[in-house]
Amino acid sequence: MDYQVFTLPNGIRLLYKPYESTITHACIIINTGSRDEPEGKDGLAHFIEHLLFKRTEKRSTNQILNYLEAVGGDLNAYTTKEYTCIHASFLKQYLGRAFDLFEDLVFHSTFPEKEMDKEKSVILDEIASYQDQPEEAIQDDFEDMLFKGHALGRNILGTPASVEALKVDDIRSFISAGYNTEDIVIGVSGGYSFKELTKLFSRYFSEVPHHSGTLNRTPPVCHAGTNRVQKPIAQTHCVLGSGAYSFHDQNKTGLMLLNNILGGSGMSSLLNLTIREKYGIAYTIESNYTPFSDTGIFTIYFGTDAEKTEKALSLVHKQLKQLREGGVKGTVLDRAKKKFNGLIALGEDNRLSLIIAMAKSLVDYGRVDTLEEVFARVNRVSESGISDIANEIFDPAQLSTLLFEPGDEMEAN
Repeated sequence: MDYQVFTLPNGIRLLYKPYESTITHACIIINTGSRDEPEGKDGLAHFIEHLLFKRTEKRSTNQILNYLEAVGGDLNAYTTKEYTCIHASFLKQYLGRAFDLFEDLVFHSTFPEKEMDKEKSVILDEIASYQDQPEEAIQDDFEDMLFKGHALGRNILGTPASVEALKVDDIRSFISAGYNTEDIVIGVSGGYSFKELTKLFSRYFSEVPHHSGTLNRTPPVCHAGTNRVQKPIAQTHCVLGSGAYSFHDQNKTGLMLLNNILGGSGMSSLLNLTIREKYGIAYTIESNYTPFSDTGIFTIYFGTDAEKTEKALSLVHKQLKQLREGGVKGTVLDRAKKKFNGLIALGEDNRLSLIIAMAKSLVDYGRVDTLEEVFARVNRVSESGISDIANEIFDPAQLSTLLFEPGDEMEAN
């Protein structure tokens, strides 16, 4: 995975992945997300992400939205628990436009009150729409249950009340604390000489003042338990899981591999073969592992008819018990490694996702692993390592379960 890095005196880094194409993909990653919001300011990071597109010192909303679209480009953004990302795809010759726009949005947005009021309405609609999708809402509610009282458990969108209360001073304080230039990476995947690229990068970003804020992150305590919530829905939705490894933990790769075996992408996962194919209980059943900077979360999700819920739960726990007691052995583990390595390699075909992932890696680790280094880590995962991970992460005493069940909207513990 060949790449080059150039760092400006203000700390902003350029990550370049050479790729000969008429299309360039670029992103700007800011190491700040919803977990960094002050108490009571839920939804602030996501609100800022929306407002960055509304007005800057030199551009109106229409000028921002049309600047790349006018030349056939695409511009978008998203917020996670720990990052804010703006990304764009465009014809190769318009990289200067993208750099100009990135710099303007991140460092010169003005956050006018009129735009804030309009965007609050948009986000309130987004929250309402999200709540109409139980398969999505249950994931956030589970994180709130697992990380109870901690910023990592808060919904990225915030609540109607918290969003309504946000002020421009909240925005400026959050940016001052979290938008540290040394934690900002701009990634580019395209066909340029590194010399011309760094020259263009310096033109647009060298005048940004160096800034170091006071970002503080404290690791959460995970809470185990079971909660059933009655909702006006037709099907039961269930998430069970536990806290997991951070992206600095040596067991991260092993859990990623185990997650793929259990319920990851593809139709051959253990959960899909057992619960969907053998018993026909759930249309969708999957597992997911998300590492954060100081912790992680492992979950299994399924949706099924109410009368099949207990059977599905029993089968899931049976599968987890088999992994705890029997692990993953010999040729089965070898095949799983080959499949996982293949999926990783295939992921490189998505050039935009790849450059975003590489930029995040530079933020998190200060480097980007080659494919060969990634494959080597996967191949080093041992049978005993898988067994140890399964017994730690799938420990019944540590598992939490949240169910959305058909009925009136009320909560029963």
